[in-house]
Amino acid sequence: MTSHEVLATELTRARDRTLRLVDFDDAEVRRQYDPLMSPLVWDLAHIGQQEEFWLLRGGDPTRPGLLSPQVNELYDAFVHSRASRVDLPLLPPTDARAYCETVRGKTLDALGALPDGHPDAFTFGMVISHENQHDETMLQALSLRTGAPLLDRGAALPAGRSGVAGTSVLVPGGEFVLGVDALTEPFSLDNERPAHVVDIPAFRIGRVPVSNREWREFIDDGGYGQRRWWSEQGWAHRQQAGLTAPLFWSGDGTRTRFGHVEDIPDDEPVQHITYFEAEAYAAWAGARLPTEMEWEKACAWDPAAGSRRRYPWGASEPTTDVANLGGDALRPAPVGAYPASASAYGAEQMLGDVWEWTTSALRPWPGFTPMIYDRYSQPFFEGVATGDYRVLRGGSWAVAASILRPSFRNWDHPIRRQIFSGVRLAWDV
Repeated sequence: MTSHEVLATELTRARDRTLRLVDFDDAEVRRQYDPLMSPLVWDLAHIGQQEEFWLLRGGDPTRPGLLSPQVNELYDAFVHSRASRVDLPLLPPTDARAYCETVRGKTLDALGALPDGHPDAFTFGMVISHENQHDETMLQALSLRTGAPLLDRGAALPAGRSGVAGTSVLVPGGEFVLGVDALTEPFSLDNERPAHVVDIPAFRIGRVPVSNREWREFIDDGGYGQRRWWSEQGWAHRQQAGLTAPLFWSGDGTRTRFGHVEDIPDDEPVQHITYFEAEAYAAWAGARLPTEMEWEKACAWDPAAGSRRRYPWGASEPTTDVANLGGDALRPAPVGAYPASASAYGAEQMLGDVWEWTTSALRPWPGFTPMIYDRYSQPFFEGVATGDYRVLRGGSWAVAASILRPSFRNWDHPIRRQIFSGVRLAWDV
């Protein structure tokens, strides 16, 4: 396919998923499931509003749009907190859907008129990434919803394999290339660039993420009640929030997943944990969390070739043989489910399943240059942000395969666990 066909396909694929996630009656789409999350109808119209702003208005706030300035302002994420959005005079669901459809028709017309190789193709890719990221956010909201299930139990996944949980692989010390450039990854976002050489000491990293079975051992050993495993901030939050287990876990060995009550599967990667919980678990296990530089080296560097791999397993695009992505499963795959996903060092399942907490604060790489959407990264950098953020790597089962790269950086507050977050351990050598 041509680059235009690829972009059109990805625009359609993202929109199809968005519409499935709001395919409910108006009252449901207007509900706010938790103060942490927007009502689905806000995300829906915000997706259309950002698409119009960047692709039809050229990112120029003075150019008139399809919405009045007063309505347009309702969808500014920096003006209105998630908790407050349910009280705004938002577009009704029917109007939001119609608005998104109108914008999309004009967007496809604009794409068709774009010369092949035009630099504006990056902006289309950025908009595709934005919609896919909001689809994951809507899945987070739906996971917090109470009541009878709206979603089914998810698509089937491959079986895991025994003997991999709790094992690690060695990553020797030395230089590697961290980050990417526009030439190799034209749709990479600003905080992933530029590529540069760094040198880090040797370390070991978990072959797979930590499993539910391993996490239960931490609980059974009193890990949540022992101050010695927790940082000062972590212990204070654990006490204030009353944390005793990952989100959605019950004391009877069951969990609630999108409204379905089920036994907690031992072999799945643990998910819905805070940074502080991950940090405490690592201390209890005699390990630590990796830095994001360590994580990226273990994921993408090929020491034999002396270069980066595009994906942990090589150059081929993600498929269901190597990763659990795209959201259909509604849960992580068992550890050991994707032996063909192994990186050059032998680490598996580094893309998909669960976002993995790292110790790193979000910082710009040397030579950072903001992209056209200059508020994507900069307001959240250490020293700029008003809050504390920690970087997560690797994506989750809810991330679209087309937007995920080993260089992709996510971030959130260390107290958040509505995200599909898990942990992979690291050790000094």
